[in-house]
Amino acid sequence: MDLAYTDKQKAFRAEVRAWLEANVPKEPLQSFDTEEGFRQHREWEAKLNTGRWGMVTWPEALGGRGCDLIEWLIFEEEYWRAGAPLRVNQNGIFLLGPTLMEYGTEAQKAEILPKMANGTEVWAQGWSEPGAGSDMAAIRSKAELTDDGQHYIINGQKTWSTRAVWADQCFGMFRTDPNSSRHHGLTFILVPLNLPGITVRPIPQLDGLPGFAEIFFDNVKVPVERRLGKEGEGWQVAMATAGFERGLMLRSPARFQNTARRLVELYKANRADADRDPAVRDAVTRAYMDAEAYTLTTYQTACRLNKGGKIGPESSTNKIFWSELDQRMHETAMSILAARAELLPHAPAAAGVGTWLDGFLFAQSGPIYAGTNEIQRNIIAERMLGMPK
Repeated sequence: MDLAYTDKQKAFRAEVRAWLEANVPKEPLQSFDTEEGFRQHREWEAKLNTGRWGMVTWPEALGGRGCDLIEWLIFEEEYWRAGAPLRVNQNGIFLLGPTLMEYGTEAQKAEILPKMANGTEVWAQGWSEPGAGSDMAAIRSKAELTDDGQHYIINGQKTWSTRAVWADQCFGMFRTDPNSSRHHGLTFILVPLNLPGITVRPIPQLDGLPGFAEIFFDNVKVPVERRLGKEGEGWQVAMATAGFERGLMLRSPARFQNTARRLVELYKANRADADRDPAVRDAVTRAYMDAEAYTLTTYQTACRLNKGGKIGPESSTNKIFWSELDQRMHETAMSILAARAELLPHAPAAAGVGTWLDGFLFAQSGPIYAGTNEIQRNIIAERMLGMPK
């Protein structure tokens, strides 16, 4: 891995920085877990697309710039540096998009990716079920082919579907072989959320906003062309998506570098009180070092993928690392702020520190979403270390 940027990469960084400085909203958008905030973030996705920044790694014909993964990491670093809005369509652009590149037909790519890039269609993830939270092999929702083989009839329920309250589409796995069990007989299907028979019920987060939803399917008729990959091979497709989710795309290192830098500044601004506990300074130092270590590891992974490599079960180690790093950084911030840590962003006395509480609350979900860390440790033990079940 060459840690020196090329002239082309430096020029790309300068172009990204200039565009973001000219276009990032001056005032923060409302939370995309509100209806108005969702609309604002969708408009931001459209704005990004005017500069072809929606997803820079996609081909130019599909709304991207044809960049490699190193350039994507550079873009992410500049995006977080500029304080640009969070991506409301992250399930689509970071998870489904790369999966479509690998498994989608040319017709599916041409139809779906441009709308994903410009925010016309926002995607939710439909994997977890009431009886199959982190164990996707236990999925029971069914998709049965009609007699003419042209449609699937879907029945069942999905839960903890991120962004589903106001999303346009969802991607998920459904059992197409009624006699199958575990990871066999599953099929990956893309489902518009406005179809007859679909009911979306919001689920409040810790902050009371509906960041998740349950999706109920009652004889929902979906064209067979909405299948991604072959019937019965959904597990393989989903594992590719999970690899992007846990190992590279969903949580770029720039996100945690940004938090680590903010944590250092918070410590400096409150050093007199923070140094009463020597462990706080050590925790801040460790947070900065761990964020940099994660960055270097991600660059190494990107270089390997650029050379034709694949993301394997080692993505589980990444997922554990970044989720627990995020928790530790926000716990350290809470220690530094003491009683002020309980202030919400809009509280008059918050004085700019309230965003730490939001981050702390969200960080608690890190070890759960993208597959619980307990499940990831099982994957590491069985698939990487060869230990018995």
